[in-house]
Amino acid sequence: MKAAYIEQYGGSEQFKVGELERPTIGPKDVLIEVHAASVNPVDWKLREGYLKEMLSYDMPLIIGWDVSGIIEEVGANVTDLKVGDEVFSRPDIARQGTYAEYVAVDAHLVVKKPEALTFEEAASLPLVAHTAWQVMFEVMDAKAGDTIFIGAGSGGVGTVAIQLAKAHGLHVITSTSTKNVDWVKELGADEVIDYTQEDPADRVRDLDFVFDTMGGDGQAKLYQMLKANGMLVSISTPPDEEQAKEAQARVAYVFMQPTGERLQHIAQAVERGELKPVVDRIFDLDQIKEAHDYGEEGHAKGKIVIKVK
Repeated sequence: MKAAYIEQYGGSEQFKVGELERPTIGPKDVLIEVHAASVNPVDWKLREGYLKEMLSYDMPLIIGWDVSGIIEEVGANVTDLKVGDEVFSRPDIARQGTYAEYVAVDAHLVVKKPEALTFEEAASLPLVAHTAWQVMFEVMDAKAGDTIFIGAGSGGVGTVAIQLAKAHGLHVITSTSTKNVDWVKELGADEVIDYTQEDPADRVRDLDFVFDTMGGDGQAKLYQMLKANGMLVSISTPPDEEQAKEAQARVAYVFMQPTGERLQHIAQAVERGELKPVVDRIFDLDQIKEAHDYGEEGHAKGKIVIKVK
């Protein structure tokens, strides 16, 4: 099969596109003929080697952990999926990835693709929607009427989190650059702060939740946005326990773990019209280096998708 892969960690120049062996499946797996994958920040962090202490792989390594496509083969113990089903998934990150013509995936992580979505749209959703759902409705346990600040409203996670939060009745505040303010409002945000003009942490107070998508040195200021016993959840930088205690805040760090049940919730949100994919650009598999370079610039509105078939 054709695949984009690396043989050592490093920059985007490490990518090679060539022929690798088609994966074999176990009794609980399905083999998906990949139509589209997508690019997430974890992809280039992993490619650079930042996660090698956490995740160990044999080389060559196929990166990419979003997929949509058609089931080519089912394992002996798989009963609820069949050859020919159009599906999408966020596969287990411990296995080989999706920048390839075929990928083997644990069947319990595979869900039928919403009919209204193209393969490219479907491939844009699993990782970011999983992340938004897990953070807001499992870790935060946010409810209708709660107030939340979602960082980087025009990014991959932000665009999905805004839509899901509004569908669940939350009051949503977010930040973005000047050019994207009106567009992010159209996604459903109640208030959009132009971070080029003011720091959201200097303006907003007494929130129930802060969804930190950026991490880094700016995280410390985010606590002042919370009410007492409010909660900050980060997907980028583990919160500092001492800072949290001083701010009388609850904190959590989330490294997303996929489940089939959560992906079903996401598919249902799409079918109800509560969630629409936001695709910025589509690259061919041969353009994987350019796709990663564009993603690392940090200016994409929504997701970057890799068209495989």
